[in-house]
Amino acid sequence: MRALLVIDVQHAIVECKDFQQELNNIESIIRDFKENEEPIIFIRHLEGDEKSPFYRESPSSELHHALKKYADIVIEKKTPSSFFQTNLSEKLDQLGVNHLFITGFETEFCCQFTAIAAYDRGYRVTFIEDATGTVNDEATYEMKGLDIRDFVGTVLHWSTVIEVLDQEEYVGKYQSSTKA
Repeated sequence: MRALLVIDVQHAIVECKDFQQELNNIESIIRDFKENEEPIIFIRHLEGDEKSPFYRESPSSELHHALKKYADIVIEKKTPSSFFQTNLSEKLDQLGVNHLFITGFETEFCCQFTAIAAYDRGYRVTFIEDATGTVNDEATYEMKGLDIRDFVGTVLHWSTVIEVLDQEEYVGKYQSSTKA
């Protein structure tokens, strides 16, 4: 069975810049999973520091209003990996999931770490590159011309163990096949 992970779609991240295209791509994939009655699991990053935008009581740590209505299952995490010290593995086992689709935010951290951790746990993993986003850019890493999302997607693709698609490729490969 397939499941969709929607990682860190929280106000603290989404409101940092224009992520409308990423949100649209994520929502399109969510709708496909909903239509096929497949699990959608939202991951929410939380921190213990009251000054952090990810502090549990902070409104900025809440799931973003654009997608919150789809959050039937929410797993809370404290590290970049959605698996580390969470009940995500148990939930996936209960649901009979063997194939995870990765979407969400902080491409080079939470999405990438979760994709690799999922592979290490034996899941088939599909990373939807343009259904991820990051607040960071070439200036953050002092690497002129760096496209973080493309870089992470290329690294994961070259690993040959994690499938990397864009939203349009997802539609062609998975959406049409599940409705046939």
